[in-house]
Amino acid sequence: MESSPGRLSPGQLPTGPDHWVRWHQQYDEAGSSLRRRLEIVSHRLRQALDAAPPGPLKLVSMCAGEGRDVLGVLPDHPRRDDVAARLVELDPHLAAAAREQADAAGLSSVEVAEGDASSTSAYAGMVPADIVLVCGVFGNVPDEDVCATVSELPHLCAPGATVIWTRHRMAPDLTPTIRGWFADAGFEEIAFDAEQPYLFGVGTAHFMGTPAPFRPGRTMFTFRGDGAAATR
Repeated sequence: MESSPGRLSPGQLPTGPDHWVRWHQQYDEAGSSLRRRLEIVSHRLRQALDAAPPGPLKLVSMCAGEGRDVLGVLPDHPRRDDVAARLVELDPHLAAAAREQADAAGLSSVEVAEGDASSTSAYAGMVPADIVLVCGVFGNVPDEDVCATVSELPHLCAPGATVIWTRHRMAPDLTPTIRGWFADAGFEEIAFDAEQPYLFGVGTAHFMGTPAPFRPGRTMFTFRGDGAAATR
């Protein structure tokens, strides 16, 4: 788990059916690790939208939670009407919150899908995507599933797509290995944001390889959402 001011310690982590709902409240805490991570992800997302070529854009977000990154950027971005997005979230309360926020912002082209983000089928009709967010996933799945997810991204990405991902940097720090996996999968790293005192990393990469055919029905990862890792 990332440790920083405003962040719960492992012994304080909420558990139970409302675990992730309560966990998301840390985004509202000044100085928290999650809040700073969100600011960086939002910055990188805005940059990706700024740099995207003219025309329609597709965006997908895995384990989107309340969609604070996408829904915090799109409403006032000049490209908002060009973006068709699908935010995939299994928790019904978080999905409802995201849906309410999208509706309030008049983002009719943003779909909040309540479903299993680990299944490639969740992205049918929205891939190949121009922007893929894999934020809050890699800290809650086995290392081999991180590798499997990165390896599957060429099947979800359009040429030149931007992928933004996050992972904690607690020992043993897997982020150097993840960055290597992205390179092996045909991605060129644009940025890797890691700053003290926070123990998270935010990676941004462009897909420079050849897109591969979409493969529905594949499971990319098993999400451990029981509070044991709690680095979502």
